Amino acid sequence: MERTQLSSSPPRKPRADAARNRARILAVARTLLAEHGSEVQLPEVARAAGVGVGTVYRHFPTQRDLVEAAAELRFAEIEEFARTRCLRAEPGHALAGYLHHVGEVLAADRGLSESIEGTRQSASSEPRGETRVQLETVVGELIERDRGAGTLRDDCTVADVYMIVGSISATIRSEAGDWRRLLEIVLDGLRPPTGAR
Repeated sequence: MERTQLSSSPPRKPRADAARNRARILAVARTLLAEHGSEVQLPEVARAAGVGVGTVYRHFPTQRDLVEAAAELRFAEIEEFARTRCLRAEPGHALAGYLHHVGEVLAADRGLSESIEGTRQSASSEPRGETRVQLETVVGELIERDRGAGTLRDDCTVADVYMIVGSISATIRSEAGDWRRLLEIVLDGLRPPTGAR
């Protein structure tokens, strides 16, 4: 007996109003999470976004889904900044510009970082999946740009940059000191040794 072939038409794109609702919910959630952290609940997001709570649940069935989407949005914005600003900066200043920007974002987004860590149940708010791949690609390009300008030591890697961002994040989270001072010390250590070039 022959099986009826199912049509393999591509999935339909979300309607324009649904896409707008999702973007508005996410923008509002991002602001609320940055200000209030994990205390923010989905009904509160719905009220602030001016949509029904059912609309929020349709797009983000759980608090975890919403927090992870807000995290992904944050890293997409960081990646865009790196591509449109840091890669076009004066040679030799690409990585420093990126790290300063990330520090500013993390300092303004403490509540979101707390929510991500609480959702994941770990002291970790780094990007994941395809977002991480894309961000690592652009960070690699920043490293090569500065290395080519002779302002960055040859052994600096993307993993080193993640470690630096983790240190900045921990300093901000614990209020252990001035993250900008920490970054300046780190940037001094990333310069090539005298006479290396």
